[in-house]
Amino acid sequence: MTTAAPSIDIEEEISLLDLLIVLAKHKKLILGLPLLAAAVALVVSLQLPNIYTATTKILPPQQAQSSAAAMLGQLGGLAGAAGGALGIKSPNDLYVAMIKSRNVADRLIERFKLKTLYKQKTTTGTYKKLEGISTISSGKDGIISIEIVDKDPVLAANIANAYVEELYRLTQTMAVTEASQRRLFFEKQLKIAKNELATAEVALKQTQESSGVLSLGDQGKEMIQAVGTLRAEIAAKEVQLGAMRTFATEQNQEYILVQRELAGLRGQLAKLERGGEAGLVPTGKLPEAGLMNIRRLRDVKYYETLFELLSKQYELARVDEARDASMIQVLDKAVPPDVKSGPKRALIVIVTALATGFLAVILAFLKEANEKAKQNPEQAERMARFRKHLAWR
Repeated sequence: MTTAAPSIDIEEEISLLDLLIVLAKHKKLILGLPLLAAAVALVVSLQLPNIYTATTKILPPQQAQSSAAAMLGQLGGLAGAAGGALGIKSPNDLYVAMIKSRNVADRLIERFKLKTLYKQKTTTGTYKKLEGISTISSGKDGIISIEIVDKDPVLAANIANAYVEELYRLTQTMAVTEASQRRLFFEKQLKIAKNELATAEVALKQTQESSGVLSLGDQGKEMIQAVGTLRAEIAAKEVQLGAMRTFATEQNQEYILVQRELAGLRGQLAKLERGGEAGLVPTGKLPEAGLMNIRRLRDVKYYETLFELLSKQYELARVDEARDASMIQVLDKAVPPDVKSGPKRALIVIVTALATGFLAVILAFLKEANEKAKQNPEQAERMARFRKHLAWR
């Protein structure tokens, strides 16, 4: 028991000494091969062209409250519902996707003649080349970075800045922001209201010509104005509920509130039509000709009021859209870099030398094992089995 431990230590010491002997014996191979490989790597790396990276950073429009909020009292929550239903949850991701789109890539390829410049035979190959030199990312701080790598520093900077210009152009033609989507929403509603107003005016004219009733008293005008305004507000609330159904359930508190407001407006309209407020004459007690004339006038007043409310919201949306489109702020414009970003020649030489040194050590031990195999039949058999397992079959 006491003599076993020393023998093991001696064997381990001898084994370590044997390893050092092998390394010292083949020192020329172990040192020379890595030095030769490093020299070759240095020559090759010196032949590689310098690479430059140009970077531009932009801050896209943020989804903040627009000036249309000042008009919500006139049209209920319609504008808010339109924006909420169509709003963008992650604007930065959307802008990154737009920058990476084929629409932008086509413009850049045509603008800088990249297919000829990069000697690509196909458009697909040019897309891949452009994608390979471009790095577009969005940081947690909300800033989008565009990095372009190229042998020409001026071209790299120009392409990086061109990405921003093409993004700005694209936002002018697409409904990206909340304001642009809201503008489209109100534009559609405005066209409908305009057509309905024109139809109501024609019907009023025909009724007046057929009945001979051309004007009403002050009380009739007052009733028409009150009823028309209420009907327009009711229509606005109904449109609001329709928009909210796309993103809210019937249990939503805001949805319930709008329903209650709509019920209250309908109750006020019913009282007016019965003549129950402000001493107005109920429509049922008017002569038939006058009643028809009032209904036509009421329709005209209703569509006039609705058209006016929608027009205000539409104009505000247009202003917000123009403001949002111009709010793509360039924090750092790309300039031609004066310091190369690659190739990293020192790193190439070091990695090559280390990898070759590792291989040289393995070769040294294989060479030593082969020499011993020639003197020892058992070792020769083991070496043959090793070569057999390495052989490809």
